[in-house]
Amino acid sequence: MLTLIKNGEVYAPDYIGKKDLLLTHDKIGFIEDEITLLPSSFVNMKVIDASGLKVVPGFIDSHVHITGGGGEGSYKTRTPEIQLSQATTAGITTLVGVIGTDGTTRTMPNLLAKARALEEEGITCYVHTGSYQVPVKTLTGKIEDDLILIDKIIGVGEIAISDHRSSQPTVEEIAKLASAARIGGMLSGKAGIVNIHVGDSLQHLDLLLDVVSSTDLPIRQFYPTHINRNPHLFEAGIQYALQGGWVDFTTSTIPKFLEEGEVKCSTGLKRMLEASVPIEQITFTSDGQASLPDFDQHGEMIGLKIGNVSTLFQEVKQAVQQENIDLSTALKVITSNPARILKLQQKGEIKIGKDADLVLLDEQLTIQSVWARGKQMVENGEAIVKGTFE
Repeated sequence: MLTLIKNGEVYAPDYIGKKDLLLTHDKIGFIEDEITLLPSSFVNMKVIDASGLKVVPGFIDSHVHITGGGGEGSYKTRTPEIQLSQATTAGITTLVGVIGTDGTTRTMPNLLAKARALEEEGITCYVHTGSYQVPVKTLTGKIEDDLILIDKIIGVGEIAISDHRSSQPTVEEIAKLASAARIGGMLSGKAGIVNIHVGDSLQHLDLLLDVVSSTDLPIRQFYPTHINRNPHLFEAGIQYALQGGWVDFTTSTIPKFLEEGEVKCSTGLKRMLEASVPIEQITFTSDGQASLPDFDQHGEMIGLKIGNVSTLFQEVKQAVQQENIDLSTALKVITSNPARILKLQQKGEIKIGKDADLVLLDEQLTIQSVWARGKQMVENGEAIVKGTFE
């Protein structure tokens, strides 16, 4: 099957002008000013007129609780698994699954099985090994073995620090697991990063900085998330990024969190850029399907919502429309940046030979169509491919 997308304004994510794209099976085969082929009666080809539309890379959401999360309010608060169309209608063609607070009833075999199920349904999915807890509960018994032997495992996490729900890891414990992740990544050709959940504590990112200052591990061995969760962590995140580290913002939120000082991702992106943090060091993730618990001053849960992957592009869209950030710049936080950080060589760019993961946007930046590995998943904003149980 060939798909020819004509006359679209292409952001790769950098703007390259009006182009025609030919998708050959699951890859981008050709990118030209104009592509003329035999009429569709002679070849199995679908032609899409993208006039007036923007063609952008499929979005990467590298922090999603694909098997569900939560449980902080007991068993009834365990959140549900993600469904295929939740991702595709949000423009997401690549996911990275994680386990959070619950490392007991949420297990690595289940996480890996869900990742493979999503791939069978049509999108790309990887996972990290472990959960909040240290020592890390791996699939094979060792971090290095998970990374080297299991194709879908690309990193470790999410490991919790600066949070009353963490296992209160020490500098030595974080250093040892980061070292194992680094070695496993090197030997397997994977990123081997350590995805770090950062809580509300005033210790912020100090534990990571202590590891970096006391060992030979580089700052980019760590990939801390939730950097925008409060004003003081956000400021610490700016300083961390200025030292060369990656920083990830979480797009899922609720009005109460924003009222209490959580930094909205779209405004946070502008503030970091104004602070001279390079765009290449910033990403957005949704924390989709995670519980969004609200705790009182005694650590007791008083409310709960669920993270939504649809917020991923919503915040990019608002960064463009409300904060006047260039579209090609804003797109990088959910396309080329996570692809580079996670060493997803086939993802994040519109380039010949890359996976045919594409999103078509209208002038209002509303998602119109989505392709994942060359197969159209969304048309006119509606899912045309559904998950097995949808």
